[in-house]
Amino acid sequence: MEEKLVPQAGLRLATIDGGPIAGVPIRDKAMNAGRLGRGLVQANRLLREFRPNVLFLTGGYVNVPVALVARTRRIPAAVYLPDVEPGAAIKRISRWVDKIGCTADGSQRYFKPGQVVVTGYPVRTELRQALSLSRVEARQALGVDVNRPNLFVFGGSRGAQSINRALMAILPELLIDAEVVHVSGTLTWDEVDENAQTLAPELRAHYHPYPYLHAEMALAFRSADLIVARAGASMLGEGPAFGVPAILVPYPHAWRYQKVNADYLAERGAAIRLNDDMLQKDLLPTVRQLLFDDRRLAAMAQAAWKLDRPQAAADLAQLLQLLVT
Repeated sequence: MEEKLVPQAGLRLATIDGGPIAGVPIRDKAMNAGRLGRGLVQANRLLREFRPNVLFLTGGYVNVPVALVARTRRIPAAVYLPDVEPGAAIKRISRWVDKIGCTADGSQRYFKPGQVVVTGYPVRTELRQALSLSRVEARQALGVDVNRPNLFVFGGSRGAQSINRALMAILPELLIDAEVVHVSGTLTWDEVDENAQTLAPELRAHYHPYPYLHAEMALAFRSADLIVARAGASMLGEGPAFGVPAILVPYPHAWRYQKVNADYLAERGAAIRLNDDMLQKDLLPTVRQLLFDDRRLAAMAQAAWKLDRPQAAADLAQLLQLLVT
């Protein structure tokens, strides 16, 4: 994704070789160790040419050679942990960096005392700008009924097949009383679109499926009474930013990260966690239990708002500035 997004933002992009070591077969470990070795040479050349005053890392195996070179060159460095629990790469490079910024206070127990600064998750400015709109204004801009409960379902840019299929199975019942905004992702869009055509016209009017949303994503968040989504790191920032209660469905193949994220929000009253293998059975009763209970939604929304850190990006920037002063 960065190969497209970084140049679009007007920034220079340089890449290095790498590959995961943890959680892969022995043959892949050997091949990826070789790639990381090449990445070490490439990172050394890039840092020698670029001569940074400070290094900002965001995790992943490709950060390992860069962090190691920075350490040997005595370049101040900080790593940002978006999830609650660090992965193998961040655990490794935490020994070589000066500071660790993190989304949630629950991350502090994984690192040595005094190393961690809780900054929160930096939510894009264009998303936060939608907070200037009332919920009615956001719904009008998105073209959804302003008088019905609004469920927002999404699974990332590529989509979450199990969430999509569980939702499609219950649409005829949900759409009797609710608006549903559904960002399916690109992988299963054809299936979702085809299913939408089978809905009765009086129900189809209240269903708003999209393969992908970009600028309108902010309107979808602002319009929602309840979200159904995976439990990626972004939900630790975007859910609280909009004060939206959530039903979080951790991706079952993401090791523990998404489960820990979901549990963090659930334990603080901002979300409920559903397991992926129980979606077909539990999604409809869970949505109905929440979406039509104004008192409970209000309590969950308030719990979500309390977790928001609007100055997260500024706090991360300040953390980097302090390393070079």
